Amino acid sequence: MPVVNINSDIGESFGPWKMGDDAGVMPLIGSANIACGFHGGDPNVMLDTVKLAMSHGVTLGAHPGFPDLQGFGRRQIKMSAKEMENMCAYQIGALMGVAAMAGGKVTHVKAHGALGNLTAVDMDAARALVRAIKAIDPKLIHVGLANSCLAKATLEAGIPLASEGFMDRMYDDDGNLTSRANADAVHHDPAVAVRQVLAMVQEKVIVTRSGKRIPAEIHTLCVHGDEPTARALGAAVKQALLDAGVELKTLPEMAL
Repeated sequence: MPVVNINSDIGESFGPWKMGDDAGVMPLIGSANIACGFHGGDPNVMLDTVKLAMSHGVTLGAHPGFPDLQGFGRRQIKMSAKEMENMCAYQIGALMGVAAMAGGKVTHVKAHGALGNLTAVDMDAARALVRAIKAIDPKLIHVGLANSCLAKATLEAGIPLASEGFMDRMYDDDGNLTSRANADAVHHDPAVAVRQVLAMVQEKVIVTRSGKRIPAEIHTLCVHGDEPTARALGAAVKQALLDAGVELKTLPEMAL
């Protein structure tokens, strides 16, 4: 029986500014990537999100990003590898502290937005993020784009890798995500997302915009919590996976 995890980038509100449908998405996922205050989230939002996740049996992950609240972490900021390493460690540690207040434990890490895109294609940046994770806890699961520099750096460092596929994003022929500057970068139609996910899980391929089929072993599927269609799309994908006999697990339950 195929086994997969569903994750979501979540807890990305800040103060009175609201982002996403956390309450609606949380019941659909097994693991939550919680913003750590740099691109979104703040101490109060982080704690509320941790408590919400724990109430649904959803495992906790740190979601570090560039310090870019205005751009929601989707703009790359130039920095040295050491600065990047320290920045990521800082954010992971912040969520660990907040999680401990609620009696929870952080079990995975996933980079956000421009940081995730950069580390997917830049090995120096990928290694900087991986060094931060390994230094804090080498048992932390690292969620990274399938077949990317991030995945290679994670395996190279000997820490657990959850190879990620996106149910709601278009792929280019190089295996990277289509830039959000393109109008078709995000899937809003649940039927399109279901077809993409079933190809990943059942056929072990990523289907790109041109129809190219890239072999990939996918452990976890992401639905972006900030998208207005996240709840409907995530629900359709989850039901399709269950109907296909796929077992859904949290990241710590996966054999990684």
